[in-house]
Amino acid sequence: MRSYSLIAPAKINLYLEILGDRPDGYHELVMILQSIDLADKIDLRAISTDTIRVHCDNAQVPADKSNLAYRAAELMAKQFPESFAQYGGVEITIHKKIPIAAGLAGGSSNAAAVLVGIDLLWKLGLTQSELQELAAQIGSDVPFCIAGGTAIATGRGEQLSPLPSLDNFYVVLGKHRSLAVSTVWAYSTYRATFGHTYTRNIQNLESRAQAVHSGSMVKAIIHEDGAEIAQKLHNDLEKVVLPEYPKVSQLRQAFQDSGANGAMMSGSGPTVFALCTSLEQAQQVHQQVRQIIPDPDLDLWIARMCSGGIQVS
Repeated sequence: MRSYSLIAPAKINLYLEILGDRPDGYHELVMILQSIDLADKIDLRAISTDTIRVHCDNAQVPADKSNLAYRAAELMAKQFPESFAQYGGVEITIHKKIPIAAGLAGGSSNAAAVLVGIDLLWKLGLTQSELQELAAQIGSDVPFCIAGGTAIATGRGEQLSPLPSLDNFYVVLGKHRSLAVSTVWAYSTYRATFGHTYTRNIQNLESRAQAVHSGSMVKAIIHEDGAEIAQKLHNDLEKVVLPEYPKVSQLRQAFQDSGANGAMMSGSGPTVFALCTSLEQAQQVHQQVRQIIPDPDLDLWIARMCSGGIQVS
């Protein structure tokens, strides 16, 4: 085939704990990541020239090397020069549904889709773990986006341990269109404020990460206990983002007051999500939050948790 269409789901964090600093300048993290069916569609088409072209139906998405999808194609061309020469370049068209700069890994998911799509276009036959190794060179969230589902992520987010899927649960997501939170700002502010609490030695980092593997959140996920999962939602970055961004804090409170099982900011924000155990509950929460905050700048979505990552559509 000379073209493929792929579905690239967004992700949320059910748990995000910052353990310490890494020698590479990143933070040592332990997270529980979850795919949701709010997704972009990525069309890949082989072209005869040795170029990479990116198009998107949202003008805010760059079409140059700053786009992770472009960088994914560039990486594949460098890694597999003979295939690049044989099959030619690629045209990437992104149909955007995942909001931009929202802490939902939209760019990372697009990059993951390009890796999977080029593997198919060029008949490379790469395994999932080989694709994830390539993905880790592009960004911390990209390896998870390849496989998707529910997983514990450690290191800077690239070391993954799958968990049983939670595809019977729903989330309502909210984001103010005009609001963006810099991930770099969030992590550097957290380091400046809470760096004195960081774990300093490797053994402590490993034991802390291992504690999450056997901890109450993982047990709640295994038992599909929605009430307990909601109780254990945790995101260290809320400590710095919520005081600085009152709209994010207000939205989180609105979700808490709307009858959801629990609410939390995803990643570095500014998206907030509410956990629901049925579509009916999610629809009620959506309606309640819209009444509490009737701001036209606020976008709301209902999404279902899903058990997979990149899919050929």
